[in-house]
Amino acid sequence: MAQQKHEATFVGLDIGTSKVVCLVGLHQQDLATPSIIGLGVAPVSGLKRGVVTDVEETVSAITAALEEAERMSGVVITKASINVDGSHLHSLNASGVVAVSRADHQVSESDIERVELVTSSITLEANRQIISIIPKAYHVDDQRGVLEPVGVNGVKLEMEAHIITGSTPAVKNLQNSVFRSGIAIGQQVATPIAAAKALLSTQQKDLGVALVNFGSETTGIVIYENGVICHTSVVPIGSNNITKDLVYGLRTTPEVAEKLKIDHAIAAKPKGKTNKQINLEQYGSAGNVYQHDIDTIVASRLEEIFKIVGEEIKKSVKSTNGLGAGMVLTGGGANMAEITHFVRSATGITTHLGRATGYTGISDKISDPAYSAVIGLMLEDMESPVTKHHFVGPAIIQSILNKIKTIFKSLMP
Repeated sequence: MAQQKHEATFVGLDIGTSKVVCLVGLHQQDLATPSIIGLGVAPVSGLKRGVVTDVEETVSAITAALEEAERMSGVVITKASINVDGSHLHSLNASGVVAVSRADHQVSESDIERVELVTSSITLEANRQIISIIPKAYHVDDQRGVLEPVGVNGVKLEMEAHIITGSTPAVKNLQNSVFRSGIAIGQQVATPIAAAKALLSTQQKDLGVALVNFGSETTGIVIYENGVICHTSVVPIGSNNITKDLVYGLRTTPEVAEKLKIDHAIAAKPKGKTNKQINLEQYGSAGNVYQHDIDTIVASRLEEIFKIVGEEIKKSVKSTNGLGAGMVLTGGGANMAEITHFVRSATGITTHLGRATGYTGISDKISDPAYSAVIGLMLEDMESPVTKHHFVGPAIIQSILNKIKTIFKSLMP
């Protein structure tokens, strides 16, 4: 009798400053990557620079994204792995050592748990908490870089780890928004690390690489050297700052400024003043603006943003030669024309555009760099031991469950 294929679905939930994205992937044992079967996107205005400032508005946006993804996929979502964003995120590298506890001196799972506890026993400022502990390397006695220490013989187990910490109020507000949306949390992952999960290869990490997630109000950075993560940070500036500059510089509305940025912004310093004008009637406004003015405003802000990014990278990497694979630029802001050339010029680091490939299903909808983080969250969800969803059958069952979920949320304070 043929063995029955195991199918399960996994969910990533990217709660961004401008939109909430929910992605559902179907995974089969004989496929290397999940098939994308559900996508939900909802605008949100309840966050500032990646941090929840209005729980009710955020709950509403999360709920809308979840319900759209459920309708498309035919899956009732009960858990999802989520991102954590904002400049309150800090990272550090730590290590811990424990004695192997078994009489036969073989490393056990309990030893792994104890060394992780020792490694994470760091002193934090008030109102800060550990979000994630990422193992970098294990050492058993004189055996360095043991990938899987369980079963290895020795008397001393050492762990090196990359620890992400964040503001407790910011994390609690985010968690509360997700719980009030009617689902549980699988894993919590810093946004740039989630994007790296989707885009970076083992070879890139071995060579040394910086991933930069250029979002709407935050820009996340994660750096890998010699195959392991060594630095994570988020700066509170993003592509929305360009929109705001266009509002003030061109004396127009945010809506018109955003459309001008999407349609006409180019990541390049203006070479000379031209008389090219853009009629604003096509955007529901009046008057004209000069292309040269748009170019000047955009280039000025991009130069500032990537000067900060370059300085942040230099804090962790002594020389750009340490980044053999250069920089991978992703996120919604990475859609601007010519931006990889601009970033290379601004930072001195070879820069490539990062977009996810190799997926089936509705993969054309997620090829945009803006979806890199949510893809990574879906992949992280696959590795979470507590998160697994299954198909539920007729759409009417989903409808009933959605109504129950709505009633439950309305009863919560």
